[in-house]
Amino acid sequence: MAIDADPSPNLALTLGIPVEKANQIVPISENTKLLESKTSTDYPGVYKLHFTVDDIVEKNGMKSPYGVNLLVMGSVKDAGGGCTCPANAVIRELLRHLIVERDEAVVVDMEAGVEHLGRGTASQVDTMLIVAEPSRKSLEIAKKIYGLAKDLKIKDVFIVGNRVKVSEEKELITDFTEKNGLPLLALIPYDETVMKADRVGETPLKYAETSEGIAAIEGIGEKLLQNNM
Repeated sequence: MAIDADPSPNLALTLGIPVEKANQIVPISENTKLLESKTSTDYPGVYKLHFTVDDIVEKNGMKSPYGVNLLVMGSVKDAGGGCTCPANAVIRELLRHLIVERDEAVVVDMEAGVEHLGRGTASQVDTMLIVAEPSRKSLEIAKKIYGLAKDLKIKDVFIVGNRVKVSEEKELITDFTEKNGLPLLALIPYDETVMKADRVGETPLKYAETSEGIAAIEGIGEKLLQNNM
């Protein structure tokens, strides 16, 4: 199961869901009828904090051509910081349920930066991948996220270098992670095939047999599976 928890969701296209269908997806945070059914009470300004969410998984997911069931959350800001709005209450409970109680392998695409490290959700994941570009600024942010993730007692936290073009960029990432004690899981090479797919709104998975980037990502998947066996 894949969860798009980025305020600017685009995981549907990556998973091969056509643009027309992707545009029909209503994020959980914007589904007013659903939110009211889960959180409303007979008292104005008061809403439920505890409710079932199994039906949300069954009724609101969209199956991609590659067999992955996608849920689009919408904004997940302040997921663990005591937020009191109904939308975030539903999203927080849904993520907790999916990560802790379901049997699926759940992959969550979160917002770039540190906002997603709310204790209500991120602390429940088994593995966190911090994706960093080959720049000092990006690596410094990755270092900060790594520290926050370890503070939350997340079991496995790894750095993944992304869009690496030349040897100097590879050395930058490897040297920085070594000096700062950050576990580097893999480097994903810059791949024009992936960039072209993004430009035209296609899934790069169509080019998996010839794409160096996709091959590197598949390698990451294999490492993670071995690590969790």
